[in-house]
Amino acid sequence: MQIEIVTIGNELLIGQVIDTNSAWMGEQLNKEGFAINRITSISDSDKEIKSAVTEAQQRVDVVLITGGLGPTKDDITKTTLAELFNTKLVFNEEMFENIQKFLRGRGMENISELNRAQAMVPEVCTPIVNKVGSAPIMWFENNGKVIISMPGVPLEMKTAMQDEIIPRLKRRFKTGVIIHKTVLVFDFPESHLSDRLNDWEDNLPSEISLAYLPAPGRVRLRLTARGEDKEHLQKLIDKEVEKLNSRIGDNIYGYSDEPPAAILGRLLKEKGATVSTAESCTGGTIGHLITAIPGSSEYFTGSVVAYTNEVKTNILGIDAKVIEQKGAVSSEVVQQMAVGAQKLLKTDYAIATSGIAGPGGEVKERVIYSRCSSRTVGAKPIIIEGKPVGTVWIGIATPEKVWSIKFSFGKIRERNIQRSAEYGLVLLIKYLQTGKFYKKEQ
Repeated sequence: MQIEIVTIGNELLIGQVIDTNSAWMGEQLNKEGFAINRITSISDSDKEIKSAVTEAQQRVDVVLITGGLGPTKDDITKTTLAELFNTKLVFNEEMFENIQKFLRGRGMENISELNRAQAMVPEVCTPIVNKVGSAPIMWFENNGKVIISMPGVPLEMKTAMQDEIIPRLKRRFKTGVIIHKTVLVFDFPESHLSDRLNDWEDNLPSEISLAYLPAPGRVRLRLTARGEDKEHLQKLIDKEVEKLNSRIGDNIYGYSDEPPAAILGRLLKEKGATVSTAESCTGGTIGHLITAIPGSSEYFTGSVVAYTNEVKTNILGIDAKVIEQKGAVSSEVVQQMAVGAQKLLKTDYAIATSGIAGPGGEVKERVIYSRCSSRTVGAKPIIIEGKPVGTVWIGIATPEKVWSIKFSFGKIRERNIQRSAEYGLVLLIKYLQTGKFYKKEQ
């Protein structure tokens, strides 16, 4: 049983309005076992509406339409569908009563002709009351196919889908079982991950499909099982996840669609622990990600944005000689940053970042001397390694010890900042999950 979604509106095509309806509908329908075949956005044109609906009926069992319903003259979906199904518009008393009730609830006593016209519906459709709006929902059946037209207003569409459309579709059609399992993987480029999992993927059971959903620095693996026996499908999914853990377990940090900050928050609350941050190259991004999660005040105390060396030394207490000898972007400095935040903000854990986000700031290799600033007899040279754009050190302070790791993220500033912030969160997640510090695969 296949479904196609058609969204109508010039505003969608020119980017004036983002189509959130399709994403929400797809998610809800998938939960109920319905498969989405295609999503199409079209203009407010009778020709485009007729073409899209006609073609969709040839591919799927159900066509869900949103948009183009309302009291204004540019809302043409209803009249176009009446023409398409060779029927006329008729006045529906139940729809008119609902329109009156809705408008009076908004303090409007006078019903205009445009509002009255909304009670006119195609004779062959089954009209459904719109509980939170004035435009009726229309259910058509044509040659064994179902076509449903709903308003484009998200609240009206969602109410109709939850209260009327999905329950009716479940009574009308037999659905199978769909089970999704998300595996969150970090520090593994998509192409390298695919190579590592190639033979595993080739031997997946026929009931299971795999999708790679990449984002900067991480990949979501989505396993989808389809069939009739839920218990059997769940066992298949669980078995394949076990195989994944045996191959790439060190790079797996979660099994849901939650952002890293939400996973970290849950782990900290379970342990009754707190965290703080000391951020240089990320400029407060980690703190922002953490505080975007409701309830984060239970475990997050604050952040020090130590963008300059002066702040690093004066606020976090970092040894200026260490910065001079090792550079601000170094293991030694980022570890001292983490410990400094941990002590200053009195937390159990701390995350610190120091790096070169770009596009400028690359550090060339240089030599300094232990006893003076120029080459003299007896002076011992200290080589400061070069640090290209994208070099980032991340430090984690725990109640037991402090640890750091270096990453090379690339040339794009925004991506480097985002990766650094999310990696900082994930590294602490991994430690809380395993009690061990992550070791980067060479």
